[in-house]
Amino acid sequence: MALESIKAQISLLLEEMVNQPEDDHEIQEQLREKLREMRAMGLPLPADLVALEKQLDDDLDIEES
Repeated sequence: MALESIKAQISLLLEEMVNQPEDDHEIQEQLREKLREMRAMGLPLPADLVALEKQLDDDLDIEES
């Protein structure tokens, strides 16, 4: 049940990233938190979300440079 709930929350966050790009930093942080929750529970992380997390981290590094 927890996995399905987290997946639903992640899906909503991804929709928000598309529909409200002005809030992207807050949404990105929420997405990272959901992935941390999944890791803490020992749940498998979808490869596409791991790739997205890496891309977001790379983008953040570029912005901070």
